[in-house]
Amino acid sequence: MRLDEHVIELDHPRFRRVWASVFTRQVVGDCMSHTCTIVPGGETKLDACCQYGCDVDLAERAAIQARAEDIRPLLRGDVADRPWFGTEEEVDPDYPSGRVVRTEVADGGCLFLAHDRRGCAIHRASIEHGWDYRGVKPSICRLFPLSYEQDTILVAEEEYPEYSCAYTGGPSLYRAAREALADAFGPELIAALDAAEERVLGSQPRRLPVLAG
Repeated sequence: MRLDEHVIELDHPRFRRVWASVFTRQVVGDCMSHTCTIVPGGETKLDACCQYGCDVDLAERAAIQARAEDIRPLLRGDVADRPWFGTEEEVDPDYPSGRVVRTEVADGGCLFLAHDRRGCAIHRASIEHGWDYRGVKPSICRLFPLSYEQDTILVAEEEYPEYSCAYTGGPSLYRAAREALADAFGPELIAALDAAEERVLGSQPRRLPVLAG
């Protein structure tokens, strides 16, 4: 965690702090219509934030596997029947089960990108088959570019600045991820973060309108 980040105290039993920049930094509003590029080189890389795969809680892995009949037909034939997850389980107390596995990668992106359209096959399957993606689509994906470590909500600082979605304007990182935060951690965290947001934005300098001469 960066030591130079201004942090705000939270009134919450688990999360005690949040980076102030969560409420001021922005991300593109519509990910699926944005042409992702890598900064600073300018290389086009659609769905760039998914290029390395993601960590998946063991409960999320089980939920994905339970929906395999809906997800598998969307994947390319060369990856559909491959293992979707690595076999190594990593201990991570930040996740509900305390253990995570990582999604496999195909052609420079998460295996769940290997289909005929943009975006996540898990999310697409939920839309096409009418089930709720919450609890199935990994929460870390829904939260990005927010993340968390121990008792702090923060920005995924190693990846977020590398992607063009960070420089196009749009909602704040908090507003973009607010629903996902509520689903993952409940309304008590949202109440605490809303209060922190008000404190941060209330301290921002006022910009007076420019009047025509």
